[in-house]
Amino acid sequence: MRAVPRYLAAAAWVSLAGAAGIGQAPLRAQDTIQGGVRIGITYTPGRRPALAVVRVGAGTAVDSAYAMLLRDLDQSDRFELVRGPVVERGDTTKAAVLIRVAASRAADLLVVVEAKGRRTEAVAYDVARNALLHRAEFADAAAPTGRRGVHAAADAIVAAATGQPGIAATRVLFVRAGRLMRVDADGHSPTATGSAGNPALSPAWAPDGRRIAYTAFVPSGQPIVLQELTSGRRAIVPTTEYGLNITPVYSPDGRRLAFARGTEAGTDIYLSEVNGLAAGVPQRLTVGRFADNLSPAWSPDGSRLAFISTRARTPQLYVMAADGSGQEVLARFDYGATGTTSAPAWSPDGQFIAFHREVGGAPQLFVLDVATRAVRQLTGSGRNEDPSWAPDSRHLVFVSSRTGTRELWVLDLETGRVRPLTSVGGARLPAWSPRLSAGGSPE
Repeated sequence: MRAVPRYLAAAAWVSLAGAAGIGQAPLRAQDTIQGGVRIGITYTPGRRPALAVVRVGAGTAVDSAYAMLLRDLDQSDRFELVRGPVVERGDTTKAAVLIRVAASRAADLLVVVEAKGRRTEAVAYDVARNALLHRAEFADAAAPTGRRGVHAAADAIVAAATGQPGIAATRVLFVRAGRLMRVDADGHSPTATGSAGNPALSPAWAPDGRRIAYTAFVPSGQPIVLQELTSGRRAIVPTTEYGLNITPVYSPDGRRLAFARGTEAGTDIYLSEVNGLAAGVPQRLTVGRFADNLSPAWSPDGSRLAFISTRARTPQLYVMAADGSGQEVLARFDYGATGTTSAPAWSPDGQFIAFHREVGGAPQLFVLDVATRAVRQLTGSGRNEDPSWAPDSRHLVFVSSRTGTRELWVLDLETGRVRPLTSVGGARLPAWSPRLSAGGSPE
């Protein structure tokens, strides 16, 4: 184990306090060992580990890093946060007091943020085990590269504490006033992303986080555009130059692109092989026969596609194999209780499909358990639609009018917490990115 920083040297007090029964946290932590590798800490079911985040010293850089880490860890929805006091850098006496306060307030985990010259260090510490969990250094948190470093550190701390990475180092694409935009998972700095056509709709991330696909409205039609985020280079999927082509989505391996194409005979789902910006001629998977088949959503193993079909007149949720075979209904129309179903999204862990469905004239979010096919309603206030999963399979971003304007909101399915992500007005069609490296997807 790496040496514990000197401002945590007083952690031995925690062990003594534990032996004496002083300041015990209600959650009893233990190691989870799998194949000789520690994959996280387990706690009593239904309880979240308590976490204190403190800063040592002061200054713009450490203050920014502290605020970002606190927000990122809070928005992971995996901890009960305990706010700790500011302590002077290197003052081990105050550090000892800090640890005593953290222990007495039921803190299982402690994160200390300290200025290190022109960089900032964050150290995560398991109070219950008297063990170092994670150490990270990053540049000025106010700079783009520094922000990405802090987000990556937060995700690493979540992974060290729970065995599952966080979602701070991710972004959300969305549409506003016909323009593509993107925003960090903490809601920081919504930024326009250059795109072809006006409007541009239905953005989708490639699994590498460096390319996107979307529908561009141009004079000749609505082609599917593939675009690199760094260079802005673009290409059109062959045969989509004319007509209506919508709702593109990359397969989990990034080698195939499914989308819907509309003609006078109906709308059908097509599949194109892709390699970077190169795409093959699309092959049709469904046969509409004056019905609409649209909004494809990949299963995480790439073997199946969920989609919406009006073949039974009312839009319902269907599933088929990736080659178009075995088409069957997943969630039937609930006559008299709810209305049409739209916008399916398959969770990265494969367990659920989220979608929105009309209830009392307004769209609301639902999830379907793929194994049992049980359907559960998630929202009921305002209009809530177009869900997209975070990489952790527990958070959804969606569009809601609950405050009077269309904004992006985030829902945690495990705690039920709902928080706003944007305040730009007129947000539509969100798409949550895969996890991005500390280097990040390009600015």
